[in-house]
Amino acid sequence: MKWNLPNILTVLRLIAAPGLAIMFLYFHRPYADWFALLLFISASVTDWVDGYLARAWKQETKLGAMLDPIADKAMVIIALMVIVGYSSMSPWLVLPATVILFREVFVSGLREFLGSTAGTLKVTPLAKWKTTAQMVAIAVLFAQGIFEHYLGMSAWGMDAQLVDDILTGQVEDLHGLRWKLAGMDWTGRIGLWLLWLAAGLTLMTGWDYLRKALPFLKEVR
Repeated sequence: MKWNLPNILTVLRLIAAPGLAIMFLYFHRPYADWFALLLFISASVTDWVDGYLARAWKQETKLGAMLDPIADKAMVIIALMVIVGYSSMSPWLVLPATVILFREVFVSGLREFLGSTAGTLKVTPLAKWKTTAQMVAIAVLFAQGIFEHYLGMSAWGMDAQLVDDILTGQVEDLHGLRWKLAGMDWTGRIGLWLLWLAAGLTLMTGWDYLRKALPFLKEVR
C-alpha cells in the first residue's frame, strides 16, 4: 500500500463519514447541524481534491481506487440516514433516499459478484454528476435543519397566535422569524428537488451498470 496525500485524504473522508452521526450524539442542535454540515462539505471537497491530485501527480493507486467509492457511499448513506432520522419521515424525502440507498447496495453487490471483471462497471461521467447532485442535495438539507432549529428557538415560548401574527406582519418581527422561515422553506424545497434529481440519476446509472453486467450474469451451459 502506498500512503500519499490523495490516499490520506480519502481515508480521512472515510473516517469522517460516521462522524456525521456522532455529531448528533455529542452536540446539541443547532451546533450538531452546523458541525455535520461543515464536516460534510469539507469531506465532499476532498472527494474532488484527492482525485485531482492523484491524476495530476500520477499517484493513482489500487488502495485509492478501492477506498474512494467506499468513502463516497459511506458519506451519502450515513448523511441520508441522519437527515431522514431527524425529519418528519415525509414520503417525499424517504422515497428518493430509499432509491439512492437501494442503488448503492445493488451496484456494490454487482461489483462483488463480478470480482475480477468488475472493471466493466467503471465510473461514468453521469455517475459523477449523480454523486455531485447527491452531495449538494444533502448539504442543502443539512442547512434546512439549521434554519428549522433556529426558527424553533426564536419562537420558543410564543403561542401559535403570536407566531402567526408575526409571520403575517401584524406584529413586528424582532426575532427574525420570517427570514428563518423563508430560509427553512427554500432550503427544504431546493434540497428535496436536488435529492429527487439525484434519485433519477441514480436509477439511470444503476440501469447502465446492470446492462453492462448482464453478459457476465448469464449462466454458462
